[in-house]
Amino acid sequence: MNDGKKKDITIQDFTLIVAPDEAVPAGEERIHQLLVTEGAEQGRMIELTADMVTLGRAAPADVTLRDVEVSRSHCRISREAGMLMIADLKSTNGTFVDGRRVTAPVKLTDGCLIRIGRHQLKYERRTRREIEQSRDFERSLEGASRYVQSMLPLPISTGPVQTEWLLIPCARLGGDALGYQWIDEDHFSLYLLDVSGHGPEAAMLAVGVMNALRQKALPGADLRDAAQVTQQLNRMFQMEDHSLMYFTLWYGVYKMSARTITYCSAGQHPAYLTYAGASEPQPLRTANPPVGVTPAHHFKAQSTAVPADATLYLFSDGVFEIDTLGGQRWELEDLLPTLQEVAVPNLAETQRIYQSVQKVARRGPFEDDFSVLVTNFK
Repeated sequence: MNDGKKKDITIQDFTLIVAPDEAVPAGEERIHQLLVTEGAEQGRMIELTADMVTLGRAAPADVTLRDVEVSRSHCRISREAGMLMIADLKSTNGTFVDGRRVTAPVKLTDGCLIRIGRHQLKYERRTRREIEQSRDFERSLEGASRYVQSMLPLPISTGPVQTEWLLIPCARLGGDALGYQWIDEDHFSLYLLDVSGHGPEAAMLAVGVMNALRQKALPGADLRDAAQVTQQLNRMFQMEDHSLMYFTLWYGVYKMSARTITYCSAGQHPAYLTYAGASEPQPLRTANPPVGVTPAHHFKAQSTAVPADATLYLFSDGVFEIDTLGGQRWELEDLLPTLQEVAVPNLAETQRIYQSVQKVARRGPFEDDFSVLVTNFK
């Protein structure tokens, strides 16, 4: 989610904040380079010192990448009037800059992402000191991402409630989190939240909310009451106390004996319930503002019956707010047919959804976290 009042903090933003050329300390010079951020040669640094460099799969290309999807002579980077320009050399699979296919020479700008075949390369123009500072920041993002992932619950493959999830952080590290637990023998809670903004601060706010729910540290709130839980989180995490960040939330409680689920969504799009005989996915949503925005809001919840062998799909907006290969922008309704498609044998349902979205999405990493929680009620 990237509509928060605070400006998103991203790796690219970080690397763009540099001193002008005349401020470079004596003895240091700016280096044009490509850093391989995805692919078989991830981590490789390619310095661009010649006036013209050809990239491809094999000689006579100046820079070769081990990738069957890269053409023998794939693209060329040349220096023109002090700028670096990239041009595609009629490659089979195309050259992309920041997700857009190169059809004419394109200027490279600091931090832009180049995709050729299965490889993604990041262009940088930095002193060696600035490059190392950027690496340190990226490592901090990776550490925050690993910490969030370590707190996610294990999938449940047996019993009356079964779960699986997929959370793929975007390049900027978003603030998605999800979780579930048995509150008692009859009540099972599950949730997904999405913090406004990106970067370590958003991730740490998500961790704070996860800890409060996992440790049942919500004074005055019954975890079996979806509205009470959301109300208490709203009191605890007001945006004025958390760097103007807020979060959207979907929190639900399944009562096994009654086969009902009570849910409260706060600024979040619906979760969807599917079951045999349903003509379309059933949206589950309540009209409430995001958590942390309005101090005194009275949050409302609703309940619905859960048929036998029903499946609940809970996902972040990063799953459907994508740019397609054809240049269109997907919306929520574009994703819904995917939820009703037949399961693929030996393929996790979350992976099926991910692969379906990947087929239509433009090349490159997703703009936001890709988070899906699938729960089956036997």
